[in-house]
Amino acid sequence: MKRLSALLICGLFVFLLNGCQDSAADRSGVEVIIDGDEGFPEFLVGRWKADTDGWEFVFEEDGAISSAVISLGKVRMKPGQVTTVPMKKGGKGIYEPGEWLVQYTAAERELIVKISLKNLYLELGEDVIEGSSIDVFAGQISEDGDYWPVEWTTFPRYRAHTAEHPNFKFYDDPNESSTKSLVFEKVKEK
Repeated sequence: MKRLSALLICGLFVFLLNGCQDSAADRSGVEVIIDGDEGFPEFLVGRWKADTDGWEFVFEEDGAISSAVISLGKVRMKPGQVTTVPMKKGGKGIYEPGEWLVQYTAAERELIVKISLKNLYLELGEDVIEGSSIDVFAGQISEDGDYWPVEWTTFPRYRAHTAEHPNFKFYDDPNESSTKSLVFEKVKEK
């Protein structure tokens, strides 16, 4: 069932990227595609936070994501900018985003976000984790505009370099993915 969900989401992305009516130009590392005449809806603008796993997105008026907190390390990233953070056991963590995508279909109130992590490098004492990942979030916005229940599908490609395992892969198949349900809630600014 998880493989079927992942394949459906991948197929949806191919359709969306090739078959949408209105595709906006690249916005500093974020492509925004809006299907409908009204543009990106005002009720989606702002900060959205997931109920688990630490994910968070900040949507701008044009639909672009200005920052995202990713689950791996709970690190806030900005599109097109490398983020470097200190690690608890010494060393550093380097997060380089790839291209991000926001797709909104007004008729179905469907929002899809793709976050690509082009390069990841984490020093954990003497050990190192490196790789890349793609995370896809797809779901329908609630009628009141306050909730976004999604299926989160992740495609990780990580390797660990330790004394015991100098090149341990966290994945076996580049098409391997996992899917989990999350609920994002619009954060009310005070």
